[in-house]
Amino acid sequence: MHRSRFIALLLGVGSLAALAACDKNGVQDISSPTSGAYIRFFNFGVTSPGVNFYANSQKITAISNGVCQAALPTDTATIRLCTTTGIESTSGTGYNAAANGALYSELAPGQYTFAGQIAATTDHGVAVSTASATLDDAKFYSYYQTGVYNTSTKKADAFIVEDPIPTISDYSLAYVRLVNALPGSTPMVLIGNNETTGAPVTIGGPVAYKSAGTFVAVPAGVYDLSATQGTVAVPSLTAVSFVGGHVYSVAARGDYQSTVTANKPGLTSTANR
Repeated sequence: MHRSRFIALLLGVGSLAALAACDKNGVQDISSPTSGAYIRFFNFGVTSPGVNFYANSQKITAISNGVCQAALPTDTATIRLCTTTGIESTSGTGYNAAANGALYSELAPGQYTFAGQIAATTDHGVAVSTASATLDDAKFYSYYQTGVYNTSTKKADAFIVEDPIPTISDYSLAYVRLVNALPGSTPMVLIGNNETTGAPVTIGGPVAYKSAGTFVAVPAGVYDLSATQGTVAVPSLTAVSFVGGHVYSVAARGDYQSTVTANKPGLTSTANR
């Protein structure tokens, strides 16, 4: 649908340009907006419900429930919704997941209030988390819903960091940083142990909660990762592949107090590019 609209827009622009060219005083305007800022969204709010993410009042992420694919030609009500507002899932983006497959969404540069709103029918639209930021042109950002979800207030925490993706010149190296989305933690250091060489690598300096470290070049390979507080390793992740020429953010997340394995401190690695 987007492609069809884009082609139609190009045809419309071409027609207008042709009409303008027929006028002896016509001026052909081929300019178009070229600016944009980019942001992606993560739900690391422990035990939080699935959410859809918003920029001001604009919904940025949602998940289709698959009904449109199975709609019968006689089901005109479903088809009408599929071609207008769509039929989305009420599951949203759950814990330890990235919206839109961790892809960036493009927005016009400017000031925004972002929110993770409950996708389920019960409490639908309630804002679990909010954070505000000014997005600059041609820059990349990540929104992290974090903390431990409070079932009484229906709130979790959130923060936004810039993703200053480095220029790649050596494709034998990968670029990695730590994002600290682990509530209650002291500044943490990311350590990688190369499974082939056995050589440990310290990936940047200490990173405080709600902040991100700098991207550090490491030899491409498979690593076992751990984040340390002082000399104590807390969250870990094994057999992580860092491909040369790519950029990665490794997030520390979870709940120190939880006895549920899935909610305990852990690491999640996602590619920025």
